[in-house]
Amino acid sequence: MEHMPKPVRKTATPSTKAAIPTFALYGEAAVGAEELLHIEEVRARSSLYQWEISPHTHRGLYQLLWVQQGAVEVVLDANRQSLTGPVAIVVPPGVVHGFKFAPDTDGLVLTVSTRFMLEGEFQVTGEAFCALFESAAVLQISEDKTLGARMTALLHNLLLEFHAPLSSDSPVLLWLARSVLWLLTQMRPERSDTDAHRALRQQRLFTRFLLLLEQHLLDHWSLQQYAARLGLSTQRLNRLTREVSGQSGLEVVHARLTREACRRLIYTAAPVGNLASELGFEDAAYFSRFFKKQTGKTPLGFRQEREGV
Repeated sequence: MEHMPKPVRKTATPSTKAAIPTFALYGEAAVGAEELLHIEEVRARSSLYQWEISPHTHRGLYQLLWVQQGAVEVVLDANRQSLTGPVAIVVPPGVVHGFKFAPDTDGLVLTVSTRFMLEGEFQVTGEAFCALFESAAVLQISEDKTLGARMTALLHNLLLEFHAPLSSDSPVLLWLARSVLWLLTQMRPERSDTDAHRALRQQRLFTRFLLLLEQHLLDHWSLQQYAARLGLSTQRLNRLTREVSGQSGLEVVHARLTREACRRLIYTAAPVGNLASELGFEDAAYFSRFFKKQTGKTPLGFRQEREGV
C-alpha cells in the first residue's frame, strides 16, 4: 500500500461568492479526487471552528461521521436534523453537508476515496461499498448497544493504526476501514425511491468500471473497450466518471496505471525496461514518456528519489 498523505491543516477563507465550497478535508483546498484514507476525532477539526462545520462538499471522497456521544445538528443537502449519539452519518461525494456539534461531542470522522477501498480484493467490498453510499443517510443505532460498541472499537483501532509509525505500509488500515464499512452496510435499510435508485446505479456503474480496470489494467484497454463492456458510450462513461470522481475516464485509467508503476519502481528491483514490459508498454522509451508526463519525473529518477528517502 502506498503512502496515504496526512493533510496539513489550513485555515478556510471565506469566498466572495455565495457558492458552496468544495474541500478535500474541511478547510483544506480541494484538488480533485483525493487518494487517501483519513480518520480523526470530531474535536480535532470542529473545535478549531467553534464546533461548527459550515455546509460544503467533497469531490470523489466518501465520509462517515460517527457520533458516539453528544448532540449534532446535521445538514444534508436540503434536509436538516438534530441528532444524538450513537449515530452514523453517511455522506457520498457531491452531497452538501454541514455539522454543528455540542461542545465536547465524542466521535470520529472517516474519509476514504473509492480507489482506496476497491483496489486489490475488490469484488465483495465493492458491492457493499455501493450499497452503503447509494445516498446520504442517517443511521440511528441507539437500540443496539452491541453494534455501537463494535463500531466504536473498530474506529478507535483504525485511528490508532492511522497514527502509528509507518502505518502507510500496514495492511491493517485497509482491513479495519473495510470492516467499518461492512458493518455499516448491515445497518442500512433498502431504499425504493427513484433518486436513490439512480444514485445506486451510478455508483454501481462506476464500481464496475473500476473492477474492469483492475482486471484489464495491464492489457491497456481503450476507453471505448471499457465503455462497450459496460454497455455505455464513451461520452456517457466520461460523464459518469466526472460526476463520481471529478476525472475523465482516461484520467482514471492513467492514474491507476501510474500508481501501479510507482509501486513496482519502489518495491521491486527489476530494471526499468523489464517493468515497462510487465506493465504492458511496447518499449521502455514509451513507458518513460508516459511516466514523466504523469509524475514530472523519469522512472529512474523517481526510483532514485525514493531510495534516497
